[in-house]
Amino acid sequence: MKKILVIEDEAQIRENIQLILDLSDYKTIVAENGSVGVRLAKAEQPHLIICDIMMPELDGYGVAKSLQSHSPTESIPMIFLTAKADRGDLRQAMELGVDDYITKPFTPEELLKAVEVRLARAEKPTQLRQKYEQERQQNAQLRQEIQAKQQKLQQSQQLADMRQDILHKLSQDLRNPLSNINMAICMLQAAQSDAERQRYMSILEEECAREIKLLNEIENLQTLLTPENAKILQKFNLLNQSK
Repeated sequence: MKKILVIEDEAQIRENIQLILDLSDYKTIVAENGSVGVRLAKAEQPHLIICDIMMPELDGYGVAKSLQSHSPTESIPMIFLTAKADRGDLRQAMELGVDDYITKPFTPEELLKAVEVRLARAEKPTQLRQKYEQERQQNAQLRQEIQAKQQKLQQSQQLADMRQDILHKLSQDLRNPLSNINMAICMLQAAQSDAERQRYMSILEEECAREIKLLNEIENLQTLLTPENAKILQKFNLLNQSK
């Protein structure tokens, strides 16, 4: 329910406005003069203020200036009530940020229409701010998702490079036992004594065991080299040793 503050020194007009607004489902607060109206505005923070211009003690212009000098109330929209409407009044009201004007006497329809239009106009900046904040949050979430995907892609590329480096080194390591095995086979074929044959058989057994060990390391690395483990190995420079 929208809360409207009515500042009017004439009791009959003030009561009539309150009745019209109450019957239209607005919550109405009334003040009999400008000073009381300023205090109520600061205390109640209404959605709209309907204020008479010509009042004793503090007129409508003074009310507008006082509220605009107070940060919590400076953006509360106002509608001025006046028994006259000349260019000077309009210009002074516009300078104070009051862009709605109702001339006395007025009908209930005129009052309600002015209230409806002014409240709708006041809601637009709020809706724009809400839309901006919603879009800002969506953009921030989108940036986070993009950064996460880029980081994941970078990690995948690093992992692929690491695997490639390790496989390259293992390929070189596998060639050494194979060379020794081929050489031992040739020497075994040319051996002239049991001692020589036994010696080359021992070399073959050692190099075969070495080859099997390297193959087992490859299998273990397939399980070990996950993105999470790769980060740890890279952190401690363990993967660089494979180059």
